[in-house]
Amino acid sequence: MADLPQSLLADVECAAVRGWPALEQVLVDGWLFRHSAGGSIRANSVAALEYSSGEIGRGIAQIEALARARGGVACFTISDVSVPGDLDRRLAVLGYERGDDHVTMAKRVAYAPQPPPGMEIGDGPSEGWMAAYLSGLNANRRAVAPQLLKGLPKHARYVAATGAGGQVVSSGLTVVDGEVASVQCMATLPEARRQGGAQRVVQAIQTIAGVKGAKFLYLQTGADNAHARALYERAGFQVVGHYHTRTKRVG
Repeated sequence: MADLPQSLLADVECAAVRGWPALEQVLVDGWLFRHSAGGSIRANSVAALEYSSGEIGRGIAQIEALARARGGVACFTISDVSVPGDLDRRLAVLGYERGDDHVTMAKRVAYAPQPPPGMEIGDGPSEGWMAAYLSGLNANRRAVAPQLLKGLPKHARYVAATGAGGQVVSSGLTVVDGEVASVQCMATLPEARRQGGAQRVVQAIQTIAGVKGAKFLYLQTGADNAHARALYERAGFQVVGHYHTRTKRVG
């Protein structure tokens, strides 16, 4: 992590949990069981960033019981800072299946006093913002996303880039959490892609973060999402961590 502190990833992972709460959250000896009956991985998996008991098997059993009671199966998000450090190996031995690889990216905030032109910034999602955001989600996530947005921290800021006719073409969202600020809910209408809308959203989020005193921006995306990663790398982001899921095999 050139030019970035070693402690940044742990701060980012904790902020990411706080910045995208699930509809239901239950603490299990420090692990956070999250359930939303659909929606994103983060809203339907265990955040394993702390663990206060030495009995890992007991904790896993409690998580599995919570999942069964809700008609699902246990799922953990495993990051480079998960606790305990061998949790991924333990779950693999128990037959948990590994999910797709994702990356956490970050950069230092380059303060800009003004956002780029053609931006809308608010404390809630406008109709245009919501249309752009939902356009990038599958049916499962579209059904739950509006409910998840209602649970975001009150200081979340919704950022939209508009096109020539004033229509929102790209969406984004940021939650400033101490020294770190998120770049999330990024989406662009299909007909407006590769026209710079997403880039302007990131620039505006950087302005918000700088004004609020944040020192770092972070985001999370699929490891194989080459287009998104290229966009963020051009904006100065670098990979600072990796994560994937482990889901209990059915049957």
